[in-house]
Amino acid sequence: MTDVVKNKYAVPALDKALDVLEYLVDQELPKSQSEIATALGRNANEIYRVLVNLEARGYLVRDRVSGRYRASLKIYNLSRRISPIDQMRQCALPHMEDLAVTIGHSCHLTMLYQSQTMVIVQARSQVPISLNITEGAIFPTLDTTPGKVLLANSNAAVREMILQRSETYQTYDEGQKTQLLADLEGIRSQGICVAKSHFIEGVTDHAALVGQADGKIIACLVVSTLNTHLAHPQEKNDIICAVADTAKKIAQQLGC
Repeated sequence: MTDVVKNKYAVPALDKALDVLEYLVDQELPKSQSEIATALGRNANEIYRVLVNLEARGYLVRDRVSGRYRASLKIYNLSRRISPIDQMRQCALPHMEDLAVTIGHSCHLTMLYQSQTMVIVQARSQVPISLNITEGAIFPTLDTTPGKVLLANSNAAVREMILQRSETYQTYDEGQKTQLLADLEGIRSQGICVAKSHFIEGVTDHAALVGQADGKIIACLVVSTLNTHLAHPQEKNDIICAVADTAKKIAQQLGC
């Protein structure tokens, strides 16, 4: 169990309640008061009121015969009210706006949607000329730079499902499929990808993963630039570093 970070704002009663919930949601079988206390390294009497109150609020269910506790579905039902896309948009937009101002290029954020790659939010640059990608736009995952980043960092089951649904992948021969998997592993190990746009001639995509590989919630932050706007190789490096740094900030705020 993760140690609680102690600070001057710590609330001991809240810490106990969260410890109990985090423990019980991982247990397949109901646990007694003494078993819970032992697992948490606390006294049984110390957590009695916590258990009673969590049961009263509907977070725990107590078996009338054995007196053992298990987590209820209330936590699950509450979690379903949180839209991953809305949460990602709210956390990402302020950081993306800062990025657009800093580098002078618009940026957009993508997530997987029904095996395709969807733009969920965009931050426009204030310079006279820049590329803008429409929010809500959907692209074939395998044919886009951010799509490949998302594909590379998805778990094996999701990756296989997307590939099997991809019309592009079905046209690949064995050599191309082997090369694709090698490319995806390279992207996964680096967490970033810089590549020419599949859709627009003369455009380069600078993409970075938001989140952790195999994470439940992942996204890809992208800056698409006209090649004529990048006069020096160092500018390309500065952009991808800024994109990667912003992606990390978004992930940290999301807690993923």
